[in-house]
Amino acid sequence: MQKMSVTCWFNRLLAPALAFLLTLGHLTTAAEAQEYRIDRIADGFDVPWSLALLPDESLLITERPGRLWHVAQDGSRQRISGLPEIVAEGQGGLLDVVAARDFSRSRTIYFSYVTKVPGGLGTALAAAQIDLDGHRLEQLRVLFKMPKGNNNARHFGGRIVEGRGGYVFLTIGDMGDRRQAQNTASYFGKILRLHLDGTAPRDNPFHGFRNARREIWSIGHRNPQGATLGNGDTLWTSEHGPRGGDEVNLIKRGANYGWPVISYGTHYNGRKVGEGTEKRGMEQPKIYWDPSIAPSGIVYYTGRMFPEWQGDLFVGSLKFDHIAHVSGDTFRIKQRIEGPETGRVRDVRQANDGALWFLSEDKGAVFRLWR
Repeated sequence: MQKMSVTCWFNRLLAPALAFLLTLGHLTTAAEAQEYRIDRIADGFDVPWSLALLPDESLLITERPGRLWHVAQDGSRQRISGLPEIVAEGQGGLLDVVAARDFSRSRTIYFSYVTKVPGGLGTALAAAQIDLDGHRLEQLRVLFKMPKGNNNARHFGGRIVEGRGGYVFLTIGDMGDRRQAQNTASYFGKILRLHLDGTAPRDNPFHGFRNARREIWSIGHRNPQGATLGNGDTLWTSEHGPRGGDEVNLIKRGANYGWPVISYGTHYNGRKVGEGTEKRGMEQPKIYWDPSIAPSGIVYYTGRMFPEWQGDLFVGSLKFDHIAHVSGDTFRIKQRIEGPETGRVRDVRQANDGALWFLSEDKGAVFRLWR
């Protein structure tokens, strides 16, 4: 598998200077930059974490402290009631929200959140029907809840992707206990694949393994906070590394993504992670960042509004306040979309018309990028 780093295009002597420039500056000239507009649609949100685009062009927006909002096209909003018990502690709270593929018929949404479980806190996934007129959730169903958690209050993961074959993927970080990411008896540091009713598909890679969690699809993840579906039902994630080593990964059935055995970053105290950057049987990232950008939402672009972008990836940066535009062919950074609107980009989504929508966490606002 080819791997690319935004700091590896020149030799080792130039790498530190290049990393500094890529952190502070644009990657495209004015002539190369794409033409687009960015409009503020709504603001006043408290730590917005995720957005879902509905067929009538309205939105659902989650706030990590535990609130779900329905936002109309004109920016007006109504709070949705009926959420389960949510614990907003550390990095936890109400996380992702996704409208089901058949939302127009079923009115089903999926959402992830942090709640109390034995041992502390853990990640959960639920589904419900949403009554937009009554501003409430109905027929709430908990599809998955970690049977055991801890009190570290970090690395919950929580991104949701509905596949095209009647499956839903859920990311779970290492919960601040990196040793468990390689343990198939633990949900820590894993990506799960479930039927839409929450049961584990029999063709999951660890379904028949003794003591293994049958919902697991892949292992060795630190904290995947972005996930998107590409062509051919492929799953892509953006993942937080330690100090350096943030990644974009193409997720494969039963694959091991290395944490904490291999990484392109170092521990926060400067110590080497595990055994280095490569090991047989462990996947390499398609791209990694050093220094870290703190990646969050990710989109694999398939829209018609920007046909020149088709097949490319867009990754929100929480640390450097931009959206990284990544080539889907070479996995090089094409450009950084940045400006007054892009502070701490928490989520990025593609609308049916091909526009990109994104959440700025520290500005408490949702924006539309369009042509």
